[in-house]
Amino acid sequence: MEEKKIKAACFGEVLWDIFPTGARRAGGAPFNVAYHLFKMGIDVHMISSVGDDELGDELLNKIKSWNISTAGIQVSKLHPTSTVVATMDENNDAHYEIVQNVAWDFIEVIPADQQLLTTTDALVFGSLVTRNEKSKNTLFELIEASAYNVFDINLRPPHYDVRVIKDLLHKTQLAKFNKAELRMMLDFLGKTYSTEKDSVKYLQDTFELHEIIVSKGSKGALYAHDDDFYLYPTVPVEVKDTVGSGDSFLAGFLSKRLESDASAAQIMTQAVSLGAFITSQEGACPEYSLADFAAFRDSHPLSALPV
Repeated sequence: MEEKKIKAACFGEVLWDIFPTGARRAGGAPFNVAYHLFKMGIDVHMISSVGDDELGDELLNKIKSWNISTAGIQVSKLHPTSTVVATMDENNDAHYEIVQNVAWDFIEVIPADQQLLTTTDALVFGSLVTRNEKSKNTLFELIEASAYNVFDINLRPPHYDVRVIKDLLHKTQLAKFNKAELRMMLDFLGKTYSTEKDSVKYLQDTFELHEIIVSKGSKGALYAHDDDFYLYPTVPVEVKDTVGSGDSFLAGFLSKRLESDASAAQIMTQAVSLGAFITSQEGACPEYSLADFAAFRDSHPLSALPV
């Protein structure tokens, strides 16, 4: 019998990242996750919107050229395709100027998407897409159709509302923070930071969250599943840029987490390895094959660190 293919949906922004050189690259955090899930062999459905314009046509054609379905990407006649101006600092970290009132701010509820989510293994979303009432309300409707909601917090001031973040966390099964976002979340809740582990336990208890990931850059990543904590180091690589590294980490994590029999070691090795693999290349969505990544992963064996 043929094994059932894992299915995931990603909701939120698809856009053009415009770099200082003038180069344009397809991006947006949830789309980056979708791209890498597809590369990992997952059946991906991207739910978003582009404008009925030249940039929108180019973006849809680019996504199709990767053989990723655009069936869930709406085309807006009222709002333009999103562009984000990216600048790089001295550490090769990216900073973004995010234009407002673009197509993905106005994603509609489509019954076909709701129906699809009833048979999908995970719904991935971030907080940026909630900056506009329209897309925020659509997200809350879609969440109700999904059994496994994955929230990549991704706080980008001023594009978030703390009350909305809290409401989403109450409806989430797996939440991902980076170190700064973990501390920000505690501040929002009026909780003093003591240790990373205590902070994670506090959030688990507050929001009845079974699973939390904390990405820690060069210090690796922490995964908490109920009372079990797993800390894995990063893979040392020469960093080309960090654009989308957290998104590729999350895709790597989910590609194993959604398998029925994967161990925590396999899940975290896949996550940390994919994040490092993408960081060693240019852009959030470089061209590569699953075999390319597997060779990289298997040549850099990892062991858990004490928590």
